[in-house]
Amino acid sequence: MANIRIKNQWFRDGPAKTPQQNASAMAFITWRVAQNTLKQMRSASFDIEIGPQYFAFTREVLVFLIQVIDRLAHERMAADLRAEFMTALVIRVAEVLQDNEDGLLGPTLAGQASSRDQFIDLFNELADHYADFGFNTDGPDFAFMRYLGHRIEALMPQKDQRWVVDQIMASEVPDAFGMIKRGLHGVLSTEPRPQRAVRAVASGD
Repeated sequence: MANIRIKNQWFRDGPAKTPQQNASAMAFITWRVAQNTLKQMRSASFDIEIGPQYFAFTREVLVFLIQVIDRLAHERMAADLRAEFMTALVIRVAEVLQDNEDGLLGPTLAGQASSRDQFIDLFNELADHYADFGFNTDGPDFAFMRYLGHRIEALMPQKDQRWVVDQIMASEVPDAFGMIKRGLHGVLSTEPRPQRAVRAVASGD
């Protein structure tokens, strides 16, 4: 597993953060985890080319991660706050995706749905599918992970299709789940951050 450092804690001295502020912080973490998953897949010699395939893969992973976050948030947030948080999260992730896709591939052509809108449509389409799968303290169940694996399989060249489901289920999902769980815990934590030790400053006297 590649180690990535993610800032996932607010300074606690100010007022409580809104669901929208927490969603913005979590969107950044979710994007980082998705990019780490893509990087690990490429390091494992799976062909994911820069271009449409790259962003198709990223969209699938982002939808999956947001579904995981929703299950985790269900355990920690009241229903109304969770609804606000999740709506803001999907929208912010869609905006980050569009910024990156436009930067790499260029803006969407006139008359075509934006990358943002395409992602939101995909999320809404797949939400009902993922709702059928189980989730517990260890994370998404076998069917939950396998569904992502089969959706990724359809994006891969033939030479990689035989192995990609196992890679997703055995390696990528456990790594990503751990990062997302830690990230959400930090974002939603109400505990004060520990004070940093004061470093001694040498005096010239």
